[in-house]
Amino acid sequence: MSDTTEKVKCLIIGSGPAGYTAAIYAARANMNPVLYQGTQPGGQLTTTNEVENFPGYPDGVTGPEMMVQLQAQAQRFGTDVRDGWVTKVDFTGPIHKVWVNDTKEIHAQTVIISTGASAKYLGLPSEQHYLQAGGGVSACAVCDGFFYRNQEVVIVGAGDSACEEAHYLSKLCKKVTMLVRSDKFRASRIMEERVRKTENIEILMHHDTVEVIGDGQVVTEVKALNKTTGQEITIPATGFFVAIGHKPNTDIFADYITLDETGYIVNVPGSSKTNVPGVFVAGDAADHVYRQAITAAGTGCMAALDAERYLASLE
Repeated sequence: MSDTTEKVKCLIIGSGPAGYTAAIYAARANMNPVLYQGTQPGGQLTTTNEVENFPGYPDGVTGPEMMVQLQAQAQRFGTDVRDGWVTKVDFTGPIHKVWVNDTKEIHAQTVIISTGASAKYLGLPSEQHYLQAGGGVSACAVCDGFFYRNQEVVIVGAGDSACEEAHYLSKLCKKVTMLVRSDKFRASRIMEERVRKTENIEILMHHDTVEVIGDGQVVTEVKALNKTTGQEITIPATGFFVAIGHKPNTDIFADYITLDETGYIVNVPGSSKTNVPGVFVAGDAADHVYRQAITAAGTGCMAALDAERYLASLE
């Protein structure tokens, strides 16, 4: 064993509500957890300006502020929170080997994967500007739709999730314009029919987003291109929702952990267990349905409890 190898009882890969909640429970159970924050400390919530649907915050809280508080709570009980990201793993034996930043080697009795998933964006400079400014770009209608009550919004996407989010927004917003980039939906027939029958949803087929326009701080309209006619149109909107999918951050586990066809980790139903004994999953790395901070926190709790029981079984 080299000088750079470290033995730990519980290693948590990734931060966010799942990782920090797992750390709180693991630390209180004297598992001495070590948590590596990853490439995006705090996870997706750090790009969310206001969080109003997490219990215990009657006046709301910003995503970054919540993550700072969760980290502090985990550290209060002794979690070793570290910068860095895991670049390689080897889960072939009873000791789980993990490499951080391609250099440091860790041997962990238990591993909790809470690497989350990353929302896919169009990549437009204007989209990224207003995403970072917190002024009208979002990848989660359930999280942020409330802020656009009685306003007009645009949503991009053609799958079941896009249809579901468009329908959700239609209950809150005055008008929802749905931009479908091709000439057909990818969604199931029932989901497509639902949005087509909703009066305040306007569907523009074969339209690309050209630019998200605003005053530098907040979105005011969206420019789109009709790919059939070549005509550009400007759509009044205070919110721009991107619903073109998420990518779970699970690539480095693919050789050892069972993933579904889209890359999400397959857990044993009703638990956080993976196919590898001693390796557990929490949060959006395994959740392509709910993807909420509160559900991620709940599975973080489950993962820590499952890891604690696993360690007890070894004694």
